Amino acid sequence: MLHIGCHLSVSQGFLHMGEEALSIGADTFQFFSRNPRGSGVRKLDPEDMAALNQLMAAHHFAPILAHAPYTLNGCSKTAKTRDFARQAMADDLRRLEYLDNCRYNFHPGSHVGQGPEKGIEWIADMLNTCMFREQKTTVLLETMAGKGTEVGRTFEELAAIIEKTALNEKLGVCLDTCHVFDGGYDIVYHLDEVLTSFDKIIGLERLKAIHINDSKNELGSHKDRHEKIGDGHIGVDAFTAIVNHPALRHLPFYLETPNDLDGYAREIALLRSLQKPE
Repeated sequence: MLHIGCHLSVSQGFLHMGEEALSIGADTFQFFSRNPRGSGVRKLDPEDMAALNQLMAAHHFAPILAHAPYTLNGCSKTAKTRDFARQAMADDLRRLEYLDNCRYNFHPGSHVGQGPEKGIEWIADMLNTCMFREQKTTVLLETMAGKGTEVGRTFEELAAIIEKTALNEKLGVCLDTCHVFDGGYDIVYHLDEVLTSFDKIIGLERLKAIHINDSKNELGSHKDRHEKIGDGHIGVDAFTAIVNHPALRHLPFYLETPNDLDGYAREIALLRSLQKPE
């Protein structure tokens, strides 16, 4: 069965997110670790998190995904911004220790004119500062569309970050279908070749999650504008290939499409209908 969920709001608590996921036919979900465009964070509630752990175990959830805020930029040219990124990530990783089977996804950041090489150094330095040997949470680098000065548009840039991170056995990658398509990787007509390239440069064993989104823009646009499944330039045929690909079909998928809860339920049902028996 396809392991799939969507992005849910943590505002009403962790257990509520788990129950909401079940109500739309999901067996996983994604949530922001803190205010996505600020610094505020929900008060730590270990009892609520323990209740979610019990629900997830009872219903055989796939790993859930905590998404770092968009304001987290560990490779900014501004020291204050880099300091916030380190503080936020370190705090997030400590808090996530209360959750079972949770991964932490973040956008690598924007080098803001310093160049990708310097950006990669700053990002690896942040990871080396924030990660700790005892952590049970796997940290995921997200593939990016390459707008502006984003780091992580190419598999080579992600591989360079991984190589420079000391505890890289705790690092993985989240592949965003909209981002890689907008970034120039043709997953519509050359999915096998894209995954072969990923395996050669990063290693498929590091691929831990898929953000499954259509794109409002054409291949290589570098614009990062998500669309509902089947309504964009990637299309249902490509998503059929994606959810059935032997390297991908067992991974957890997370929808980030412009939708409400009912819309997510329909997309989850659609994508499940596309997956064929092995």
